[in-house]
Amino acid sequence: MRLAVIIGSTRNGRFGPTVGHWLAQQAAKQFEVDLIDLATASLPTTLPDTDDETPTEVAVLAPRIATADAFAVVTPEYNSSFPAPLKTALDWYYEEWHAKPVAIVSYGRETGGLYATAQLRQVFTELQAVTIRNTVALPCYWEQFTADGDWPRPTAGYEAQAKLMLDQLVWWAQALLDARTKRPYHH
Repeated sequence: MRLAVIIGSTRNGRFGPTVGHWLAQQAAKQFEVDLIDLATASLPTTLPDTDDETPTEVAVLAPRIATADAFAVVTPEYNSSFPAPLKTALDWYYEEWHAKPVAIVSYGRETGGLYATAQLRQVFTELQAVTIRNTVALPCYWEQFTADGDWPRPTAGYEAQAKLMLDQLVWWAQALLDARTKRPYHH
């Protein structure tokens, strides 16, 4: 099954790719992983009117989202929410998200990005996607580097959290794939 891991931060000096690559490694045991970095996807920030042509960058990314059986979104938390480029990326697509499961990995200060996660759950509900119960929250993530600069240190316990979340994601991905195959989702 295909998992799209979406790195939701595009800012300079971001930590997202570190988390995204780590998560992709964890997920590769159970999924065929497609790592989507919004910084290199270069989606336009202005959404179209109904008659506008689809921009090339949006058209290029569309099949990667459409063919994913599940998503894992890696998001930082800024000002108790998730970043604007991630919201724009979600808004560029609609049916591509329908009836698919979403896992959320968040990072931030003491809360580990829980406010960003809560807001993403609301948005994905509107996009008719299913966010799964378990998440991975990374509070004060900068404290989890090893002495030689690797991340995360094994004692952080993140692998166990990721395994629980990914096990749930596999179940939902299979259940929803079966359902979509048996009866296409159109609502």
